[in-house]
Amino acid sequence: MSLENILSVTGKPGLYQLKTKTRNGFVVESLIDKKTAIIGINHNVSVLKDISIYTYETEVPLKEVFQKIAEKENQGPSINHKVSKNELQSYFSEVLPNYDEDRVYASDIKKVVQWYNLLQSNDLLSSLSQEEE
Repeated sequence: MSLENILSVTGKPGLYQLKTKTRNGFVVESLIDKKTAIIGINHNVSVLKDISIYTYETEVPLKEVFQKIAEKENQGPSINHKVSKNELQSYFSEVLPNYDEDRVYASDIKKVVQWYNLLQSNDLLSSLSQEEE
């Protein structure tokens, strides 16, 4: 499993695994409740592989951020994404010390932590570390 098959859909909670592409959109399966849904082409869909986090020097791909969190947590779950803004920022600065605090908002950190926990609970992180680019 690679991040090419994991989608975030604006306005819908959680992450989705791409099952197939259709003429009018995508057939996806929710990583939260395993329900299948059809996402139309009019929805704003982001592929996790294309998402990066700003640092002061460059942009770090989300895959690398997930790997750093996994190293910090010994492949286990990270903190709850519902903790306070200050706790999230403190945690994220331990994971990615040089992240750009002006361009990476607390809501972005919250999503990254939530996504990591979803991928971890669905056993999809181990395949990311084995994946060769």
